[in-house]
Amino acid sequence: MSGNDSIKINNKILADFASDDIAVLTFPNELASIKTGKNGNSIYAINETGRQAELVLKVIRGSSDDKYLASQLSAQKNNFAGFILMIGEFIKRIGDGTGNIVSDTYILSGGVFSKEVEAKSNVAGDADQSISTYTIRFANSPRILA
Repeated sequence: MSGNDSIKINNKILADFASDDIAVLTFPNELASIKTGKNGNSIYAINETGRQAELVLKVIRGSSDDKYLASQLSAQKNNFAGFILMIGEFIKRIGDGTGNIVSDTYILSGGVFSKEVEAKSNVAGDADQSISTYTIRFANSPRILA
């Protein structure tokens, strides 16, 4: 059983989410690579960029969470060298149906916005025009099951 997940950015619990996939955490890089050569000899190499995580958040446009994230994005753009890297937590609550709950937590650190917030106008009732999508890249993202 899964539900009641929570997302924190800089210790602020976000709540003004849109619909469907409100938060998606992905790992865009491989953890390791293998190069195989003559006679089947293989070379293994760790890829430290495999620690990076990308978090895509979808919040209601104009909400308090949108305003907060927009202010952080502005701070990053206005003074990149002086920007304080973001931290976060992505916590999934997993139940077994008998009352036992496990917190599946990703501890996020070293975060920066990697994309601008896009916009669109639609006259056919597309609800996505009322969503702000933020893309944040984190340097580290260990997972803890407790």
